[in-house]
Amino acid sequence: MHMKTADQILVKQINKMIVLNTIYRKCPISRADIAKVTGLNKSTVSALVDELFMEELVLETGIGESQGGRKPVNLSINKDVGHIIGIDLGVNYILSVMTNFAGDIVWEKRVDLQATQKFPVQRIADLEDLIQETIMHAPQSVRGIMGIGIGVPGIVNYEQGLILSAPNLAWENIALREIIKERFGIPVFIDNEANAGAIGEKWFGAGKKADNLLYVSAGTGVGAGIIINNELYRGFKGLAGEIGHMTLALDGIPCSCGNTGCWEEYSSEKALFRFMKEHIKGETLTIFDVLERAAGGDELARAAFRYVGKYLGVGVANLINAFNPQLVIIGNTLPLAGDILMDELRREAAMRCFSSRHFNVRILSSQLNMHACAMGAATLVISRMYALPVS
Repeated sequence: MHMKTADQILVKQINKMIVLNTIYRKCPISRADIAKVTGLNKSTVSALVDELFMEELVLETGIGESQGGRKPVNLSINKDVGHIIGIDLGVNYILSVMTNFAGDIVWEKRVDLQATQKFPVQRIADLEDLIQETIMHAPQSVRGIMGIGIGVPGIVNYEQGLILSAPNLAWENIALREIIKERFGIPVFIDNEANAGAIGEKWFGAGKKADNLLYVSAGTGVGAGIIINNELYRGFKGLAGEIGHMTLALDGIPCSCGNTGCWEEYSSEKALFRFMKEHIKGETLTIFDVLERAAGGDELARAAFRYVGKYLGVGVANLINAFNPQLVIIGNTLPLAGDILMDELRREAAMRCFSSRHFNVRILSSQLNMHACAMGAATLVISRMYALPVS
């Protein structure tokens, strides 16, 4: 009796995921074209497709054009086989999206919270309530909820699903993956919100065609997701991208991380509100209040966005010099101000960026806007199913 070795089983699993990924990227596509794209032989592709068909992950979706022989049967992803939940755990909100297996949003809800309501027990209870509500809205499917992805504004041990530190939430050492997994019995993946945003833009947004890109999340804080050669760069211990805490001023403004002069103190919502409060007293504003005022022509609000855009541009120039990306995407709340902020950011970055003398780097607003992190969090689950890098 012939027994498969562990290596043979692993190779088969890898090949199976390559076939599934190819169908996802190229559908509708025939078995013969999968073999051409992947370099796998036709019999291997046919056997793996049969397995994926039995598992209901792919569907036969019609007849393709003949290339001289029988007309090929085209294959597509069975987008309704199951659903995925993606969560953006913000400082003053929680956004939940539910997608199908192809990444299309089928339901979503945003819950606004008090920024002061940061105690882990209460915030996790709010998160669990929203996840439960999302599950209740899931359409009937073969596999139900296939996984939950969560993007968190802080330093995350990705492998363990442990939040090491989230200064803007005042959280330390929260085993969020285990808490959520124990409650719902569903696979859970946790990552930094900027990493999630980068993955979301790479799979579904402005970064689809870029092999090397930076996603800068500019909201309550500032962080970056770094994609190099189509893979998310995490660094030695998974802590890469904490750019909001690079020092911009030696004796600057105190930061929630314990340092002083951090970039995010000059280029985030905190800086925007500080600018506004210097000119108006006794009025509590949200970021959406300031956005509305700027859109309506309020010069103080517009000046505040230009101020923050200038400092964002300084940091972005440094990042371009360090990483040499094809593309920089600015996401989260601040780029919702549009050209008011982005024109100032681009002008400052171009003036200070050494590499701009030699080539032009595109700097774009997020295509997914406020969905970037939640969609990236869903992709943490989807990409596991396809088992390939974020390309």
